[in-house]
Amino acid sequence: MGWTSFQVSTRTRTQLADITEKVSAAVEKAGVQDGVCHVYVPQTTAGVTINEAADPDVAKDLEEHLARLVPQDAGFEHAEGNSDSHIKTTLVGPSVSAPVRGGKLSLGTWQGIFLCEWDGPRTRTVEVGVTALS
Repeated sequence: MGWTSFQVSTRTRTQLADITEKVSAAVEKAGVQDGVCHVYVPQTTAGVTINEAADPDVAKDLEEHLARLVPQDAGFEHAEGNSDSHIKTTLVGPSVSAPVRGGKLSLGTWQGIFLCEWDGPRTRTVEVGVTALS
């Protein structure tokens, strides 16, 4: 398995950035016909998820409801003021996997892959690895 990476720059403190096209390009470049694509974000205040990409309101709803679930000003002990970002990353997770079929990323009809920014704006690194099935 070979790893590749790319950068994503976010514009706001919280943002779900659709990275599906960049991940798909990394899969095609890997040349694996059938396997698994691993997407990993090496951050403690940003994660990655697979969810609906057809309607941008879904991403907005996720951001808004996670903000209500874990508000920024909840009186956390962590002095940097971004404890909510760490908790949201723990809830969402730093990685996802998806199948590769016929040399292409195989997602459901409405699915996309999102970098979940919780402490931006920042430039984040996304790692993509593709493993062939034997």
